[in-house]
Amino acid sequence: MNSLVTLARAYDFAAVKHIGQRRKGDAGEPYINHLTEVAALVAEATGGADPDLIVAAILHDTVEDTGATPGELAASFGPRVASLVAEVTDDKSLPKAERKRLQIEHAAHASTGAKTIKIADKTSNLRALAASPPTGWARERRDDYLNWASEVVARCRCVNPWLEAQFDAAAAALRGGG
Repeated sequence: MNSLVTLARAYDFAAVKHIGQRRKGDAGEPYINHLTEVAALVAEATGGADPDLIVAAILHDTVEDTGATPGELAASFGPRVASLVAEVTDDKSLPKAERKRLQIEHAAHASTGAKTIKIADKTSNLRALAASPPTGWARERRDDYLNWASEVVARCRCVNPWLEAQFDAAAAALRGGG
């Protein structure tokens, strides 16, 4: 199938699945904004050379945060996209602290594609946290998130210098803010 058609279908799928979801920040942006930013970071980092990776970036939270299934992703977007999404999906049946610990542990063993999505995801999250922190998130909680995200990304490094620089800039901005 044509890559542009697939990208359009992925954005539509994600928008429908995440309808009504908002970012946690005070601005309450539509969640699709996060998915769009992650996909744009992946596209720029790869020069657009890997459409499946960009599609997986768009869909990276669908299994974790919506009713989407890995089988549905495989049927609609192919096994590679489904596999990449699976690599970056947390098991929501586990306690939050365990999910966070496992993200750090699994990051070092992830595929290059999954690491790329993970760095882009964390970059987007840090940018959002700096621009529009959630109500009630004191400096200490933002610092805790930054430290954890930095641990995850440290295990993903050496996949894309440009993308890693984007993360570093977002981390520096968050450290310097508020």
